Amino acid sequence: MNQKTIAKEFTLSGPGLHTGNKTKIKFVPAPENTGTVFIREDLNSKPKIILDHKNVLGVIRGTTIGDKLVHIHTVEHILAAISAMEIDNICIHMDNTEPPALDGSSKPYIDEIIKAGIVEQSVPKNYFNVSKRIEYTDGNTTITAEPSEKLEIDCTIIYDHPMIKSQRFVSEITPEIFSETIAPARTFCFDYEIEALQNKGLGKGGALTNTIVICPDRYHIEGGLRFDDECARHKVLDLVGDLYLLGMPVKAKITAVRSGHKHNINFVRKLIEENLLPEEKMSVDIKVGEVLDLKKIQRIIPHRYPFLMIDKVIITDAEKKAMGYKAVSGNEPFFQGHFPGNPIMPGVLIVEALAQTSCVLFLSRPDLGDKIAFFMSIENAKFRRPVGPGDYLELKIEVLKAREKFGKVKGEAYVDGNLVTEAEFSFALVDKNSKGGGKL
Repeated sequence: MNQKTIAKEFTLSGPGLHTGNKTKIKFVPAPENTGTVFIREDLNSKPKIILDHKNVLGVIRGTTIGDKLVHIHTVEHILAAISAMEIDNICIHMDNTEPPALDGSSKPYIDEIIKAGIVEQSVPKNYFNVSKRIEYTDGNTTITAEPSEKLEIDCTIIYDHPMIKSQRFVSEITPEIFSETIAPARTFCFDYEIEALQNKGLGKGGALTNTIVICPDRYHIEGGLRFDDECARHKVLDLVGDLYLLGMPVKAKITAVRSGHKHNINFVRKLIEENLLPEEKMSVDIKVGEVLDLKKIQRIIPHRYPFLMIDKVIITDAEKKAMGYKAVSGNEPFFQGHFPGNPIMPGVLIVEALAQTSCVLFLSRPDLGDKIAFFMSIENAKFRRPVGPGDYLELKIEVLKAREKFGKVKGEAYVDGNLVTEAEFSFALVDKNSKGGGKL
């Protein structure tokens, strides 16, 4: 299946569920390999937030993404709609901090996507394929993923409350099934939570038109429940949205007991951490010009969060040249100490990003799949301007020398076409089981 986007743009507006801020939101078609991008039109720089689990800032009663300066609250209902309708590339323009709550479900977004139409693009779709059983546990919460050729979710919610107690919903996730049986399920809360939520500055846009309020003896919601197990279905909706923070659709059988946004995001991180083993090789040959996404990069090199410094790589000339790309988010862990109030990406980490791009270029070769790279020297390093949150690094790699167990590379990093860092570095290729220092 190829990637997809919407056929034409559409706009919705309304108050956000938690902030109460009135927001106009516009969905715009996007080219292949764009992914899902949020754009804050109300800010002078019109900053972009790329969909990525690393950009998650908060998980209290919703999923908040962004960076140090830009927050976008409660994105899960939109992401669930985009994911379930198999949209890969879309730009979402907002003039405030939170999408409209609408009726508290994903159904209005689904309806508008269907009206706008969906078009297939010319580039194959990327999937996150689960290759083994992965289990996440935290207290009474358990979420597991098992290999499957499709997305299936088995969700159980358990509350010590007379109106819910236990509900279970099991379903395959397809556009048709999701839009009819899951998307209409609305968000919910218990009556005793309302005051505490308001004290935290949450729920300002909540009303009986968009939130099921659960009392000891009844449900309060305009028009009544849409499903007897509407609360469990909404938990499935939230999980589908949070899973899309993988940056691509997932194929897996997901079983969740007592899930929630915090657990969903932790589960996403565990999927990324455990699913792709360093020793796994690429299952297909790399073609010149092919975009190597995060999943493919992790199959080639052993680096993992928080030390994976590249988001995608394109090999532009077999065994000779490559381009790497890194979206620098304000949520990068190194900004906490480098430097508070004046975030600057360490120059050595820009060199590291260049080195990792060169590793992908070398180690993507089938004959080098059992190797690992170690630094030997860094020469002629120059740092021409600082790099900070919101910058998009373009990492240009050119091989100067290449031998069986040795390589020398020239790397240049650019932001907006301006050279920010350059260096030449040499490295040795050794067997993965070898020991040594200075690993790239």
